[in-house]
Amino acid sequence: MLKKIARLRRAKSTRAQIKKLGVPRLSVLRTGQHLYAQLFTSDGSSVIAAASTTQADVRGDLKSAKNIEAAARIGKVIAERAKAAGIEKIAFDRSGYRYHGRIKALADAAREGGLQF
Repeated sequence: MLKKIARLRRAKSTRAQIKKLGVPRLSVLRTGQHLYAQLFTSDGSSVIAAASTTQADVRGDLKSAKNIEAAARIGKVIAERAKAAGIEKIAFDRSGYRYHGRIKALADAAREGGLQF
């Protein structure tokens, strides 16, 4: 439980800094089985776009929803949906997770998709 509390503390600190920037926030949630990404408005009041490995159209022909390939697919999809909503510049909220593995793959794919952060 201490590990989760520490992660949430880091996430809270990051979100406070992002709120000062005044740009939309790309937030990531990582579970053991799935990966979720949501794009929030700058004040955090509403969701602009979302993508997750639970969605059939996103998952497609992936063998697993919990690997780096799936994370890269989520990054591409969220970038496409953000561009469709007219957003190019965002702040990346890693939610207190370390920037490696699935989180890094998602961020890199979002950058390749045209998002700037």
